[in-house]
Amino acid sequence: MKIKIQDYNDVTVVELQGELDGDVAELFQNTITNIIAKHKTCIVLDMSGVGFIDSQGLEQLLWSRDYCNENKRELRLAGLDENCMRILEITQLENEFDHYLELAEAVKSFA
Repeated sequence: MKIKIQDYNDVTVVELQGELDGDVAELFQNTITNIIAKHKTCIVLDMSGVGFIDSQGLEQLLWSRDYCNENKRELRLAGLDENCMRILEITQLENEFDHYLELAEAVKSFA
């Protein structure tokens, strides 16, 4: 998993590349924790480069949602491919996240 972070004004975009699974749990949590520690209020997880999410990856998404909520931050998902969207639907988690087809839509949703 590769993680790239970019700031667009008040929005921090976390671009994920690879599989979201248990192997990247610590890296993923550290990334989100560091962003929130910098007092960033709006976070978009760009999932367009993620082709697979396992159960531990789903736990990481739920953790990030909860951690953002606890710290009064907003989280959006963007660019979920058909496979990842299907995983969210099967697990009945698709309504647990604000998600957008395009990254630009997710970034603009904070305006």
